Amino acid sequence: MSTAINTIPSKQILLVEDDPAIAEPLIYALEREGWKVHWVTLAAKALELLAMTSVDFMILDVGLPDMDGFDLCRTIRKEWSTPLLFLTARSEEIERIIGLEIGADDYCAKPFSPREIISRIKVIWRRMNVQDSVQSLVKSKPETIEKPSETEHVIAWGEWQLNLLTFHVTYHNKALNLTRYELRLLEVLLKHPERVWSRGQLMQAAWEHPDHSLERTIDSHIKTLRQKLRMVHPIDPIQTHRGLGYSLSRS
Repeated sequence: MSTAINTIPSKQILLVEDDPAIAEPLIYALEREGWKVHWVTLAAKALELLAMTSVDFMILDVGLPDMDGFDLCRTIRKEWSTPLLFLTARSEEIERIIGLEIGADDYCAKPFSPREIISRIKVIWRRMNVQDSVQSLVKSKPETIEKPSETEHVIAWGEWQLNLLTFHVTYHNKALNLTRYELRLLEVLLKHPERVWSRGQLMQAAWEHPDHSLERTIDSHIKTLRQKLRMVHPIDPIQTHRGLGYSLSRS
């Protein structure tokens, strides 16, 4: 009787952390999930590894010896869109906001439980699985973007059109290149146009870990979303209601 061999490759995790006391128990927990961990202690080594090896997730310490973790994230985001989580001992609000603005998918403050890191990774992967597979199909057949057949999955309102299967969004007939959280915020606003949403409501509706995030992060993402919209049309469709929140109006 032949024995079946599991040919599914294990997930590849890049861990950039210079403290062995933090890295070693985390590596142990990640490897127990069946994932392969590439551990480096320097930002330069991380960039070298990324140039040679494809990874499925990155965990970056903010305080690295040779480069600030935020600067490393900016460098990474110029070439790679791999999901990324920050480890940080800094609790200042502005640094958490910056970390998400420059392309991180999540952050975790030290001290943390390895199980918490694993849970956050799995949540991010679950949200990306459908999106990534559909987007790969769309890239090979761009005509499906122009005329989506699944009209029941399309939100069309005024100058907006958002396909919930391909995550392709157009505004005034121009495609938008949005980050994951910008897209989630826009989806919430489009599903209930002209409704006023508080920051807390938007956080609960769009964020993966709303209880571990800051409501001011909403302001940062609304700001970057507005900048991208103004490049298409000068009139701002996102209305600010002082003391209340935000709503989407026709432009």
